[in-house]
Amino acid sequence: MTEKTEKAVEFNVGKVYEYIPYWRMINSCGGSQKGSYLNLRGHDNLPPLDGIDEQKIAELCRIVRGLIFTMVDVSKSGHPGGSSSKVEQLVTLLCSESFRFDAEHPKNPGRDRLVWSAGHCSPLAHSLNALIKEILRLEGINLSDEELKYYFSLEDLLKFRTFGGPSGHVESHYALEDASTGSSGHGLSAGLGYATLHKTSGLPTKVFVVMGDAETEEGMVHEARNVAIASGISNLVVLLDNNGFGIDGHIGEAIPSELVDDWRKWNVIEVDGHNIRELAYAYKIAALKTDKPTVIISHTTKGKFYGKLENTSDSHGTPLSHDEYVEAMKGLVRESDFDFRNMSEIKTAIFFSEERKYFLRQLKVAKEKILPESELVAEMKKALKDRPLVDHTSIKRPVELPPELLFKEGVPKATRFATEAFFEWLMKKTGFFYIGTGDLSKSILTRKAEDVYGIINRENPLGRGIRFGIAEQNMAMMSVAMSQDVLPGGLKPFNVFGSYGVFTSMMANSVRMGLVNNAMNPEAKSCFCMLAAHDGPETGEDGPTHHGLFWMSLFMAYPGIKVYKPLDANEAVEMLFLAIERNEPFVMSVARPNTPVFERNEITKVPPAREACNGAYVFKNYSLNEKVKLPIVVAGGQMVANLLKALPQIEEQYDVKIIAVTSPELFNELRESDPKKALMIFSEYDRHNAITLHNGWTGFLDSFILPTNYKMRALGITKFLQSGRPEEVYLQAEFDSNGIAEKIIKSAKVDKWSPIAS
Repeated sequence: MTEKTEKAVEFNVGKVYEYIPYWRMINSCGGSQKGSYLNLRGHDNLPPLDGIDEQKIAELCRIVRGLIFTMVDVSKSGHPGGSSSKVEQLVTLLCSESFRFDAEHPKNPGRDRLVWSAGHCSPLAHSLNALIKEILRLEGINLSDEELKYYFSLEDLLKFRTFGGPSGHVESHYALEDASTGSSGHGLSAGLGYATLHKTSGLPTKVFVVMGDAETEEGMVHEARNVAIASGISNLVVLLDNNGFGIDGHIGEAIPSELVDDWRKWNVIEVDGHNIRELAYAYKIAALKTDKPTVIISHTTKGKFYGKLENTSDSHGTPLSHDEYVEAMKGLVRESDFDFRNMSEIKTAIFFSEERKYFLRQLKVAKEKILPESELVAEMKKALKDRPLVDHTSIKRPVELPPELLFKEGVPKATRFATEAFFEWLMKKTGFFYIGTGDLSKSILTRKAEDVYGIINRENPLGRGIRFGIAEQNMAMMSVAMSQDVLPGGLKPFNVFGSYGVFTSMMANSVRMGLVNNAMNPEAKSCFCMLAAHDGPETGEDGPTHHGLFWMSLFMAYPGIKVYKPLDANEAVEMLFLAIERNEPFVMSVARPNTPVFERNEITKVPPAREACNGAYVFKNYSLNEKVKLPIVVAGGQMVANLLKALPQIEEQYDVKIIAVTSPELFNELRESDPKKALMIFSEYDRHNAITLHNGWTGFLDSFILPTNYKMRALGITKFLQSGRPEEVYLQAEFDSNGIAEKIIKSAKVDKWSPIAS
């Protein structure tokens, strides 16, 4: 901090707008790599701002704190410390006239988005929610049933963290909560996703992210800060609560530097987080147009007014005893004031309060700042010009596929070339498709799609490619969040983000958070594709650090997402069309080396590629000779190719049926929706006698084999392999054609089977 910076804020101003020249001056003197810096802490000469009634806001803060402490006391569970330290920040934001919000239609698509990265501060979020609903009721503003579902009643707060009551962490189906959060450090990436979506769609909206200081220890916070600056995402405002404590102790035990130093490339404003005037100034300034995102670092006291636990790490999640709660409340209530546990008395107090009338007035100002949806759609049309103003849900598979999406049968082609062609094609069909990788676009082949509209940056703010860099966690959370937002006109983005399959585990929790949001808030259900490239031993020469053998075990355990593993390039195209038609999250497995594009005709008897959309199909049926019937369930294009080479040796003893699997989850759904068709593909006889064959984790095909058969008949790769060419690694794993034949014949001899026709 320079001497010039310190003196500049002492400049006595009558209106916030007189700060604009100073704000720009710092921006220029810091150089292009640094943002503006403004320290408002302790400047008593700041004049009052029109519309900001500090006394009434302070009264609202008092009531909100009482609700927070009461919720925690009743449930004997929750997070009072961070909730209490953030009260002035959030109440002032709602009253600041710098935040777009429609209390009567809380999911109005023109609103500013509010992401609680500090998702554990749900007592504060829910208290604000219930208070707004009660004030609307008292003012005679009747909400429809459709809008009421976004709110709690004050009585609901007494059911906090119990079944049917307000959730223990923030969830996006509530008013003032636009993402389901709780995993520390993930909210900034989610907010960055929203901000990127809105800015690149030509919308004037801003995204506010509520963060705690301890969660900035997360590496993905660093990742998100960098991408925000590099991409020129200037409509992002972080409300960073610097109360000094995490759960275990002071943040200085893990963060050796001042927080402000970590955010120097952003615009930085420092304030006393309990000083309403300083906060109001900060919000007015943050609302100004700038070329960088802004962080407002609020210095606060953790557990403010929370009795003996004030200013301690224990206030984070430790409730006071009831007697201690009563004692702490004496610092909040006035003589003859109401009992915070008696909701009827709370209602009476609010009813006679001038504060509620002021709060409602400020909420009306917030509503007036939202443009009509028709104007917002017009703004998007103007910004995106000739791009199709439709989303992926409007795009159907053409009856005749275009030439670029058809791959010549009999000519080897890697499935990554199919996704490359499809995503480039899709990018030209919708204005709301985004794609990027973890610094691997040349390998995973997303570059052609990225190049259609270019990479998002300051010079190209309407791009659709995202340069994430080596930052898998931020990439996943940002992309997943983008895909769950709903734009004006009901438009939904579709996002693809990719890395090598072996690295997808680093993105698992971000994906999980998106799936949780889908489950909790179906209205904001997202459709995204995690591109898991270089599946199987196909990256052989890279060695065991890059072999994609076991990655899918994580994602098959998560509800709400499916793993797609097409055998060849034509199947990949068909499954991509299926995925956007189903409008649900999926993982797309693609391989690096060229693998066979299977010939599908009357001679080969291999069904059309669209059969892959069933999740499994009969690649080769029994010959119906007198030999014992042997069903082989196989996944992976190269594994099928190797199996076909091994087939003559196996068929010397067995009549073989090959069931190709492209998605166990899809096939399980077929079993429910069309059991007759599913049995034609995979009969009960097949299930009792199958051998499964996968070029990776054996569990991928678990649903096709009985537990009693598992040990000998579930064939896959169960160990790390050494480096080598793909064919050498298959040989090492004993899944070359000779190895497959030997394994299958050995496994088939375990039982004596009768020659029962399928």
